[in-house]
Amino acid sequence: VMAAWAGLGYYARARNLLKCARVIVAEHDGKFPTDRAALQNLPGIGPYTSAAIAAIAFDHAETVVDGNVERVMARLFDLHVPLPNSKGALTSLAASLTPQTRPGDYAQAVMDLGATICTPKSPRCDLCPWHSICAARKAGTAADLPRKLPKLKKPTRFGTAYVARRSDGAVLLERRPERGLLGGMLGWPGSEWSETLTDPIPPIQANWVEVPGEVRHTFTHFHLRLRVMVAEVEAHQTNQTFIAAQDFRPADLPTVMRKIWSMVAAET
Repeated sequence: VMAAWAGLGYYARARNLLKCARVIVAEHDGKFPTDRAALQNLPGIGPYTSAAIAAIAFDHAETVVDGNVERVMARLFDLHVPLPNSKGALTSLAASLTPQTRPGDYAQAVMDLGATICTPKSPRCDLCPWHSICAARKAGTAADLPRKLPKLKKPTRFGTAYVARRSDGAVLLERRPERGLLGGMLGWPGSEWSETLTDPIPPIQANWVEVPGEVRHTFTHFHLRLRVMVAEVEAHQTNQTFIAAQDFRPADLPTVMRKIWSMVAAET
């Protein structure tokens, strides 16, 4: 099932969908919770999603705050405290406007307002229904809001990946831990990804040869640079993590693992 998500970068969401469904069946008699507190206790559902479901699906007067709503509120109230430090204040301002009637329609309207009119660049203030009361429009600061703290430079991490192939075409893969980056996905064995390159610890004894070059990939929070080692092993290697050639589909691997395979395939 996880193979269908390969390359999308949403592996945790896929796992949480299944966990969430199981919790609903086991603890809620198969019925989806309707209140925000219960919703937020479900796997994969946080403050934004729980509020959105409660308001839009069940008409509860909950405050839904995404990036669009934060931008609208920062401009409407001319708030200059930079994000993310202003998240609490922006949520409180948004809550002060949340109506008791039709809260779901209101939540969608404000999100759409931010997405289509109160846009990050060149807001179309002349079309805004809050044109007359927007403090930032009156002050001439709308295009500068919301302010944001400078982004931190992404660190670079290093690691080693090992690609072992048997003489019958089988390849050595491992299932990554459920928790963490690329959780639950198949991938090539390798070292930890750290800010310094660690000593190689191959997964099996073999004549490992380094492939020229390196694999580079960027995740949300860091850049990754991988040294790739390859080895040919005899068919009698029966480790259970070897995947038969006919069952191995590179397209089922996460993007960074496909990059590793492409590099090896190009060199052999």
